[in-house]
Amino acid sequence: MSVMTDDQLTEKARGGPPIALGRTARTTGELWRRKVLWIGVWLVFLSSPVHDLVSGDHTTGGTVAGWLGLAVFVTVYLSLLFRDMGAAPYPDRLVAALIGSMAVLATVLCLTLGSAWLGLYCYVSVACGMVLPLRVAFWTIPGTAAVMLLVGLRTDEDEALNLLLLVLLIGFAMTGVSQLVRTTVELRKARATVAQLAANEERLRLARDLHDLLGHSLSLITLKSELAGRMLPGHPEKAAEQVADIEQVSRQALVDVREAVTGYRRPRLAAELAGAQVALTAAGIIAVIPAEPDLDDVPEESESALAWTLREAITNVVRHSGGARCTVDLVRRQTLDGPVLELSVEDDGSGGSGKGPGNGLTGLTERLEKAGGTLEAGRVRRGFRLTARVPAGPVPDVGSGS
Repeated sequence: MSVMTDDQLTEKARGGPPIALGRTARTTGELWRRKVLWIGVWLVFLSSPVHDLVSGDHTTGGTVAGWLGLAVFVTVYLSLLFRDMGAAPYPDRLVAALIGSMAVLATVLCLTLGSAWLGLYCYVSVACGMVLPLRVAFWTIPGTAAVMLLVGLRTDEDEALNLLLLVLLIGFAMTGVSQLVRTTVELRKARATVAQLAANEERLRLARDLHDLLGHSLSLITLKSELAGRMLPGHPEKAAEQVADIEQVSRQALVDVREAVTGYRRPRLAAELAGAQVALTAAGIIAVIPAEPDLDDVPEESESALAWTLREAITNVVRHSGGARCTVDLVRRQTLDGPVLELSVEDDGSGGSGKGPGNGLTGLTERLEKAGGTLEAGRVRRGFRLTARVPAGPVPDVGSGS
């Protein structure tokens, strides 16, 4: 499976959209931009309190107290949500204390400065939905709405009734967003764990295979070496025979190890397709990848060549294309030279800055030629396309792949 480094993903992230949904932030700047977008959008409800303060309807002391109270309220709100979206959220008791202080401050400001401040309860509801556990948020959000309604009876009942549904909807909507974020984080951790377990299992399998391949051979070499050492003084001819056997066994063991390592190093097309999906998605690129490929009668050399081609092509798309969409197609075609398996990778980016084919494409061309295939790469009307063809062996339906 093709694995991209952090530098490759960071390079793509710098040239991509400011906020790429579904992908972990790779830089501190990107992380802060995400937080500002998701948290700052709710600051629109501050327009009424700010307008009330600049209108001049309050005394100087009331205006100063209002600005100070608003600054403290917003600071607590931003601190609570920014910390909750980070790696080390506040403890549960501190979260409860901060939300309670927001509710108390909103109540005091509304009762002293008027109904224009009822919108602060929207922030209390958002904080409850985002930060608190689901079972707690289900009763704190209606509680926030009830407190706002009671305060509205003392200030402006109509304004409170107008905001009642909004406070409830915003709070419960943020519970859904919070659950989605938590689920996404858990899925990302689970995927990393599965990848690590798969790598560990592959190492164990390689260790078992090497043990099975070399255990018997090394034991035989050791036995014959001891036997040759005992025969050497009195029977040099028999000792030479044992040494010849040792050479033959060691050569066969070397061949077995090379075959085993070659099998492990040979990439599989199905694994590379899955890796391409992960790599493109992680880079914020829309990926259109075919399902499990049909590789019946396809020689191993052809499959391996296409797998290497796909890996190199996806790496180039992620690192150099600057595109937003990548399409991978895999079809069988019947040609005059026989059936072929055709792989095409097309993106809508501008491509690299080089004027000629790079070392990667040159190496792919040579690899495909050894497998009896061909490679075509160049600009198309809406981006860049790479097409590789390799012999596919006999197919039942000659025209089915056209």
